[in-house]
Amino acid sequence: MLKQVIDIFETDVRYNLDIMQPRQTLTTITTSILEKMEPVLRREQPNLVLVHGDTTTSFAAALAAFYQQISVGHVEAGLRTFDRYSPFPEEMNRNLTGRIATLHFAPTENNRRNLEREHVTEHVFVTGNTVIDAFHTTVKEDYRYKDPALQQIDLSGRRCILMTAHRRENLGQPLVNICRAVKRTVETYPDIEVVYPVHMNPAVRDTATTILGGMERVHLVQPLDVEDMHNLMAKSYLVMTDSGGLQEEAPACGVPVLVLRTETERPEAVQAGTVRVVGVDEATICREADILLTDQAAYDEMARAVNPYGDGHASERIVEHILEWFRES
Repeated sequence: MLKQVIDIFETDVRYNLDIMQPRQTLTTITTSILEKMEPVLRREQPNLVLVHGDTTTSFAAALAAFYQQISVGHVEAGLRTFDRYSPFPEEMNRNLTGRIATLHFAPTENNRRNLEREHVTEHVFVTGNTVIDAFHTTVKEDYRYKDPALQQIDLSGRRCILMTAHRRENLGQPLVNICRAVKRTVETYPDIEVVYPVHMNPAVRDTATTILGGMERVHLVQPLDVEDMHNLMAKSYLVMTDSGGLQEEAPACGVPVLVLRTETERPEAVQAGTVRVVGVDEATICREADILLTDQAAYDEMARAVNPYGDGHASERIVEHILEWFRES
């Protein structure tokens, strides 16, 4: 999954830490990053380490830099639900990364205020989110899908629902509820096609295949590269997801989002009206999907809402702030 992104953005990879293991745990991920980052940092001796988001690898890399007394810049800083176990472990990852970081690149003013509540006020910069920068480079009018499964799906005259569901807190009964709700929705609306890029996690795959496998108009496909994903999203009628990034990406092309979680660290999107948090109850998910599939006014209100996550120039602002910090150091 990572290689797809590396290839598309032509990233120059000088070190491959090669930490992925079957059914790895949070502990093994963290310890592997700490052990394998140390010699890299000692060899390179950077002035600044940039980490992005709220993954366990981001937190562990920030901690590894701290152990070498190297400054850390946190891209996508200040997102909070204020519930340490939701999302898990991302909420604690970003909290701990924020305590380590020297530079904080917050996507929104609300993210900056979250940091201020935690008494983090120095070197905090509101930049927008880099995910919107990427989105503007990947979506193309005449795009042709690379994934063979997508090439076989005919969406002519149909409404496409793009679905993702894989978060740790949704494994088990919540994911069962989500899949059952999607199944009911497909059975109710004959013009709906659902595309579900299924995460590699066996727990996700088992549930998705058991409930949705073999259904007409439900396409369980392999994880998509970022170009296929973004262009499919741009052509979708609705996104149903427990992801974080999709809450920012889909509104960039006027696609409403139903968030399959009980809370979100992106309240700006809720306030702007681009996303709606619907939880993981089967009946509630069905009801909220029904509204957008039957009420054109309700759909248009979400589709036309203004995306609060920036103008596609976040990366440039981040570079400017880093250079200014270097000049002042």
